Amino acid sequence: MGTVSKILKNRQALIGLIIISILILTAIFAHLIMPHNPRETSLFQRYQSPEGFGGTFFLGTDNLGRDVFSRIIIGTRITLQVGLIAVGLSLFAGVILGAIAGYVGGTVDEFIMRIMDMILSFPSILLAILIVAIIGPGFVNAMFAIAIVRTPQMARVTRAQVLSLKEEDFVMAARALGAKHPRIIFLHILKNAFAPMLVVATMGMGTAVILEASLSFLGLGTQPPAVSWGRMLSTARESIRFAPHVTLFTGGVIFLTVLGFNLLGDGLRDVFDPRLKD
Repeated sequence: MGTVSKILKNRQALIGLIIISILILTAIFAHLIMPHNPRETSLFQRYQSPEGFGGTFFLGTDNLGRDVFSRIIIGTRITLQVGLIAVGLSLFAGVILGAIAGYVGGTVDEFIMRIMDMILSFPSILLAILIVAIIGPGFVNAMFAIAIVRTPQMARVTRAQVLSLKEEDFVMAARALGAKHPRIIFLHILKNAFAPMLVVATMGMGTAVILEASLSFLGLGTQPPAVSWGRMLSTARESIRFAPHVTLFTGGVIFLTVLGFNLLGDGLRDVFDPRLKD
């Protein structure tokens, strides 16, 4: 409860938490919020300008006459699913690999971390494009590509925490009492390294959102008829001069989503940083 209180008192964390909470609620109750069917087209209503509250099309329509507001709302589900699942996979793989590398050391450490360095040597978006190009476009494949791209960061953080904790007195005491290595790693070391990993995972959500939008923009991510913010930007780029509202509102939502996760990550870092005084 003390940690929760600190998070709520931190302005950055609170703002980020509010933004993310709104997104989660929007994704859950999307079908109750949407004023129109996000896939319903009408060539007679193409590129309608935003009409504001009380109008038929709150944020206007796109090139096929589809309601932009409804499409942004339903696209929230895809974005959060990709972010949560991809970051969850990278967290799982990165923690396992980083913990083994840091705890075992030696040749095992060198082998694992050199592979991580090889992955890090590629720009994130280019590596994600390469992976999706090999295994094929699609929602699931995009998630796996993002997870692979994000794994080295998590592995590095986990390894650093394991290296700093494995020689602590409580770990040495557990080892002297005959505790098995898996028990030492998961119940003693990783338990105390939870805070830094949570911060990295939270900030990684913002990166995952950008990567998913980039892949969808290029036609390698979420495929129609599923609605993705990146795909919406891709179809709107040709009309940006005479109908900028589609690009503006969709890009603005992506910006706010990434900002929310980054603010929450910064706030969590401040809360969990032992060097900061209350």
